Amino acid sequence: MPGFEVFGEEEKKQVLDVLDTGVLFRYEFDAQRKGTYKVLEFEKAFTTYTGAKYAQAVTSGTAALKVALTALGVGAGDHVITQGFTFVATWEAILDIGAVPVFTEIDTTLNMDPVDLEKKITADTKAIIVVHMLGAQARIEQIKAIADAHNIPVIEDTAQSAGGTLHGKHLGTFGACGTFSFDSVKTMTTGEGGMCITNDEQTWRCMSEYHDHGHDHIPNPGGRGGEGRSFVGFNFRMMELQGAIGLAQLAKLDDMIAGQKANKALLKNCAKALSGVSFREILDHEGDTATFFVFMLENAEHAAAVNACLRENGAGAINWGENCWHFYPQWENLLEGKSLCKNGWPFTAGGKRRFYHDPQALPASAELMARTLCYPIPVKMAEADKERLLNALEKASHI
Repeated sequence: MPGFEVFGEEEKKQVLDVLDTGVLFRYEFDAQRKGTYKVLEFEKAFTTYTGAKYAQAVTSGTAALKVALTALGVGAGDHVITQGFTFVATWEAILDIGAVPVFTEIDTTLNMDPVDLEKKITADTKAIIVVHMLGAQARIEQIKAIADAHNIPVIEDTAQSAGGTLHGKHLGTFGACGTFSFDSVKTMTTGEGGMCITNDEQTWRCMSEYHDHGHDHIPNPGGRGGEGRSFVGFNFRMMELQGAIGLAQLAKLDDMIAGQKANKALLKNCAKALSGVSFREILDHEGDTATFFVFMLENAEHAAAVNACLRENGAGAINWGENCWHFYPQWENLLEGKSLCKNGWPFTAGGKRRFYHDPQALPASAELMARTLCYPIPVKMAEADKERLLNALEKASHI
């Protein structure tokens, strides 16, 4: 990752098609655009690639989560369960619709622990967002079975795992909705942008209309319809330039994943020499997108010593226990209820605090994160970078 490593003539060609029309808006202007509808074409290509029936392009992966939650009817006061190891966008989207985020432990997949999920479900739970973190699969089949038993819809946050599969089925197609991010550091990128996919026509219809101020798109997917609005919406429209780049990047996604797999295998083979090392549980290696290489040491102290050596040799790894973007105890704005709203919303309503989160609530995750180190994997790796990383790992193996 990310996809800008392979930008080339394909992306230029797609973008120039748009510029030749002078139309950047995804809808309308039929006479000017000469039949060019890049976002619509991107949506169709994404359904073909993933096997989903419907796709709705949006402005970001964060927007995709909000659009999916709203389309499923989740709103203020509802509880949405997700995991304590994810990017902040997952729970920001929950908060932004007025819902309450509830966090589960993670297990050795570094994704949602189904056992803890079962404990967190209550009558207030209206959705579950399972995240396929760091390019590999959550236990989505088990999680979906639990959710189905409670009649709760599942959203798959697949922001970091586009192109990933489990037993031959694309991630994002197991639940009611799958959401994707195409931001600047994703394997396939449009700079900013996202996608929602679903197999349910009514859910897609709600997403399509909500993301465009409630406009009715029934007469023509390239038009905005007869204005028979069924509900209020907002603006999360993808523009034609993003759709154009997305088409070129999607065509390269499998090759990019293959490059990441080769580079990940190289690092893993070297890291096997580390004392007491273990590796993240991958449920289906064939379907791993290899965006990250994750390894665990015996304890937090051992991980810190190994990482100190790696840093001394110019190859420091990410310690997720210290990371402020992705791990629950480091989300001080959430834990402390910080908001720009003068009335304290969404943490406070009517002068009363709506909910609290205990920083110590996920001890199993904290122990696992403290001894976990990680490298992001590029699509292309220069020989000098390979030599530096492998040399640092070799030296760390003596600790």
